[in-house]
Amino acid sequence: MASRLLANLIVVGSGIMARALVQAYRQALANASRNGVTAEAVQNVRRASKIMAEPEARQILGVTEHSSWEEILQKYDSLFERNAKTGSFYLQSKVHRAKECLEVAYQKQV
Repeated sequence: MASRLLANLIVVGSGIMARALVQAYRQALANASRNGVTAEAVQNVRRASKIMAEPEARQILGVTEHSSWEEILQKYDSLFERNAKTGSFYLQSKVHRAKECLEVAYQKQV
């Protein structure tokens, strides 16, 4: 008897919580659209998804326009490993994106 009562209480309680969460989410969306937060969030996503420019990639890796691909790979390996040891995942990702950008640029040249 007690287990049945407890099960009913859990089922009813979870239903109430689910409805409350959905209602709170709808209200948060309505508030955000009134305050212009959604437009700002969309702009931030657009800014973040832009591809890295070649000059920025060269600056991150510390190479020039006349650097060979082997030199770029050496710089990449050294910077990537150095940031792996210090634990900076953000810098590791920037170094990796820079290498990817320059890789595309070098493939276009060949």
